[in-house]
Amino acid sequence: MTDWGALFKTGLALFAIVNPIGSVPIFITATSGSSRAERARIVRMVAMTVFLVLALAVFLGDRILDFFGISIPSFQTGGGILLLLMAISMMHAKQSGVRQTAEEAQAVAEREAIAIVPLSIPLLAGPGAISSMIIAAQQSGGFWGHVELLAPVTAVALLAWGILSLSGPIAGRLGTIGINIFTRLMGLILAAMAVEFIAHGLVGLFPALANR
Repeated sequence: MTDWGALFKTGLALFAIVNPIGSVPIFITATSGSSRAERARIVRMVAMTVFLVLALAVFLGDRILDFFGISIPSFQTGGGILLLLMAISMMHAKQSGVRQTAEEAQAVAEREAIAIVPLSIPLLAGPGAISSMIIAAQQSGGFWGHVELLAPVTAVALLAWGILSLSGPIAGRLGTIGINIFTRLMGLILAAMAVEFIAHGLVGLFPALANR
């Protein structure tokens, strides 16, 4: 039976990590000088890339972990720390280095493949989003649980498409202060979920902690 509450929680966490509203200023900068048709094409490519990357993380993430001999509790702990670092950066209304390095930010000025790099990877579907979906897939319980996770992945990809399509009006309405406030709120939600990931991972690594 589908656990809609868990799917909603996963989708909320994923939306907080992807944070398309916080990426609006970067998207506007990256597409400055582009025509309306070009901008629309870039938005579609971004949404499709985000969906494909996160869907692959859901279905292939466990195999990647098995290949490298990484246990689920270890990945939960490491992924939780990564998400916590992102959340701390978001609560300071800054772009985290784990989402976008200085070199990738400079690449925004280049017109080649900006829809893929850096707009989709790593700005939206970065290490944090990929880690969260691998962890969610491990907790979903089998193939059909993985299929159900496509619902929040699809929802977030569609939201990213809609928000970036309306990037101009959103930036105009919210302004820098509004976007920063939203980013801080998403960072607070993400921090709480990151702590939960870390706690579950530590209990898996040190079962004695569960009895205390």
